Amino acid sequence: MSERVKVSMRDGVADVKLCRAEKLNALDQAMFEALRDTGRELARDRSLRCAVLSGQGRAFCAGLDFTGFMAMAGQEAPGGGARRDPLARGPESPANFAQGAAYVWTELPVPVIAAIHGVAYGGGLQLALGADIRLVTPDARLSVREIHWGLIPDMSGTQTLRHLVRQDVARELTYTGRIVSGAEAVELGLATRVSETPYQAALELAREIAARSPDAVRAAKRLLTAAPLVSLEEGLLLEERLQRSLIGRRNQIEAVRANLEKRDPVFTDPD
Repeated sequence: MSERVKVSMRDGVADVKLCRAEKLNALDQAMFEALRDTGRELARDRSLRCAVLSGQGRAFCAGLDFTGFMAMAGQEAPGGGARRDPLARGPESPANFAQGAAYVWTELPVPVIAAIHGVAYGGGLQLALGADIRLVTPDARLSVREIHWGLIPDMSGTQTLRHLVRQDVARELTYTGRIVSGAEAVELGLATRVSETPYQAALELAREIAARSPDAVRAAKRLLTAAPLVSLEEGLLLEERLQRSLIGRRNQIEAVRANLEKRDPVFTDPD
């Protein structure tokens, strides 16, 4: 897919790695493009059951590469070359180019698990917030870092953060750029749970999810993603509609039979 992002697939689980270890997986234009394009390509794979998002080396992602920041400020980065407008918007998503690198994981029709170690600063944290679940080392460092550069979160973080933490917590973290540990991140709601080995734990959890009916898992993600954004009536109607689409289908029947016969289910890819 790209030198910036590498993907390996096994038993329906996509192992997605940020591969810029020498820069703590900082986000440059190539990384933005690779993340967005990788997410879109995975979304088209009907055999996909779950994805794990992690970073090579000493960190998950240190946020925006400084040369990228200079380009946003209207200055050409060393080496020159064409720069893509990070605020450009296309027709395929409500997210613009920069937002898409993180929001594409929210849009992915299957669960995404972020395995966080080292630092997740700024855009790196916003990337992690695009995942369904975040496993983090207790000593990891997380920060809504944009205020440090005189900016605001602009990679969809304000839209994902507001569903995870209280408004006053979101405001404090955004106004100050305060660094929190992985343990505190769990307490605040930024992370799901602590693990000494989040990457291995994420793969194990992904395999567990991948063993469930892919129809039901995809429907569950669609429902839970929509739930905070729609009215009560719309949410109840969507719940009913999705349930009706599952009942009596091949994978739902297989789930019942496997349970009754006390065996592992054999599911087929969604239509």
